[in-house]
Amino acid sequence: MVEREDVGSWLSGPPVGGGAGAPRGSRLGLPPSGRGSPAGMGRRVGALVVDWLACQAIAYAFFDAHPLIPLAVFALENLLLVGTIGATLGHALFGIRVRRLVAPRSLRDDGAPHDPGPDLPAGPLRALVRTVLLCLVIPAAVWDGDGRGLHDRLAGTAIVRR
Repeated sequence: MVEREDVGSWLSGPPVGGGAGAPRGSRLGLPPSGRGSPAGMGRRVGALVVDWLACQAIAYAFFDAHPLIPLAVFALENLLLVGTIGATLGHALFGIRVRRLVAPRSLRDDGAPHDPGPDLPAGPLRALVRTVLLCLVIPAAVWDGDGRGLHDRLAGTAIVRR
């Protein structure tokens, strides 16, 4: 019988780092637990709910009730806060943040072990790419083997625990 691990996934790419059974984030050079480890789904969804509710409240308190205003406030919040301090209001409340990663090992040709690089906020350009894809929803719903949404993967970021 053919197992999923035998076939792999088009999102996971070639085995890097620990290979099959390795902890989430090991291919990215992130620790398996504690500070700097990949954030779990519960924290991410909780942060998203807090951010969305806060943006809804701001939109209805200060702007017309057009249905796209909360999305615009959400995009602005993500762009400004993730690009500068690396976390939105929801991220801060749930103890997570968005950090920049260097190019994955699969994009490097020297064969050296992957180093996630310095622990820096995403920066304005990465935050812009991430925000646009996040607002499209579908890229955020497609995950890779390390628990990163396609929006994080394309922006070169990861959501980690603080």
